[in-house]
Amino acid sequence: MTSPHPARVTLEINLDTLRSNHRHIAEAVAPAKVIAVLKANAYGLGMKPIAEALAQSDITAIAVAELAEGMEALGHGIPVLLLGTILPSEIEPVIAAGIHIPLQDLATAHLVSTTAKRLRKTAHCHIPLDTGMGRLGLGLDTATETIVAMSKLPAISLDGIYSHFPMAYKSASDFTLKQVEHFKRIVAECEAHGITFAWRHIANSDGINNFQEHISCDPFTHVRTGINLHGSFDTEGKRSLHLKSVITLRAKLVQVRTLPQGATIGYGATYTCPAPMRVGTVAVGYADGLPLALSNRGALSIHGRSCPILGRVCMDYTNVSLEQVPDAVAGDDVICLGDGAATVEDWAILKNTHPYEVLCAIGSRVQRLYK
Repeated sequence: MTSPHPARVTLEINLDTLRSNHRHIAEAVAPAKVIAVLKANAYGLGMKPIAEALAQSDITAIAVAELAEGMEALGHGIPVLLLGTILPSEIEPVIAAGIHIPLQDLATAHLVSTTAKRLRKTAHCHIPLDTGMGRLGLGLDTATETIVAMSKLPAISLDGIYSHFPMAYKSASDFTLKQVEHFKRIVAECEAHGITFAWRHIANSDGINNFQEHISCDPFTHVRTGINLHGSFDTEGKRSLHLKSVITLRAKLVQVRTLPQGATIGYGATYTCPAPMRVGTVAVGYADGLPLALSNRGALSIHGRSCPILGRVCMDYTNVSLEQVPDAVAGDDVICLGDGAATVEDWAILKNTHPYEVLCAIGSRVQRLYK
């Protein structure tokens, strides 16, 4: 239920910028088509509004990680792909809904075929290849013979084949180039058996930025992107696409005080005022996605000025120096992320992680606002 009261912390999501980012990506990878990866509630930005906005921008398909996400992504007149795996209990509802199915092994393919035949439907299936990720998919040694066996099953249409890059953030990576060659070999072997795939894709956002010349031409027909749609990039590798961040994380200044010299701030008393100081308390904390790693290191923006974080970030509150903002008062807006303040990548570096985790960590009580 949505609260009738205004939230103290809001995440503004600019859908026009989202659509613009999609257009830039689509132009860069043409003639390949773009699949939007909207797993984990569109990386925490909200599946339904993000999917609707991208459908208006003629996105080719939506990819998700699990059945519940796939059901939520339906209703926009575009294909929904379930990447990775499918459980036996999920097969019937996936087929009934028309969601595209991953076939991770021959046993799963038999279950899908039997169920689709019983439902008098054709199951649209995609083959995940393990070209080096080591997580999911058919192994390279037996992939072709397994795919041939799958192709003979009734009520199954082998629409696609795909793989995933674990190291494409490293430019000119021989590991990544070898994955591309493995993929091409399996596709060629399948074609020799008369099996062709309308969907052939391996590139993620990193692959698009670092290996564009290899992944947007034959035999590849599609690319997948998630975080680039939001205007974020991996902290390593090239940023060949000119994209803008779609998000601004805002909070409220709730208290302004002058603390005396020697006063300590926060859990563990990790900051001591070297002199009398104007200190502000902001209603945002790690429960909202503010990384604990920003303690005594990061900054928030008030009146367009950078205000260093003092002490440890708490669950609900964070203290900042107001020495450079003498006119700040309780109720003022505070920019935590975006709009000229820190970027997602800045937080990822301070947290020693990657931008994906930063986005997914933005808390559930943060109100999402779309414009």
